[in-house]
This record gives sequence, structure tokens and C-alpha cells, in this order.
Amino acid sequence: MVNINISIRKEAYEFLSSMKGENKSFSDVILEFRKEKSVMDFFGCLKDANIDWKEREKEMKNVRESFNRRLK
Repeated sequence: MVNINISIRKEAYEFLSSMKGENKSFSDVILEFRKEKSVMDFFGCLKDANIDWKEREKEMKNVRESFNRRLK
């Protein structure tokens, strides 16, 4: 394995470090950015979210109606 040193700002280091965890290397974190995302990657991401979907649906309906009224 070849090692190459790079310089990054502290902000970038902190961002990568927050994504790294204990089981990944910085290289692993960086290489994850090149993967193409699929909608399948997001399945189940809200399963533990405490969201009232009926209320969310009402809010979205209100936003659409408000938008349509402004268009008239």
C-alpha cells in the first residue's frame, strides 16, 4: 500500500473524522464519496423516526394549496 500525505483544513479533518468512527480509515470515508447512490440505499432510513405522517401529509397539502393560490 502506498501512503501519500495531503494537507486539509481543520474543518475538513473534523468533518471526515466525524464520519470515520472507530472501524473505518480516512481512506474508507473518502472513497465512500465516489459511490453512486441508489434510492435503495435510503430504504428504512426513517423507520425509527418519530414522525406523524398524517400530520406531515396535511402540512404538504397546505403548502401546495398556498402555492397554487399565489399562482392565480
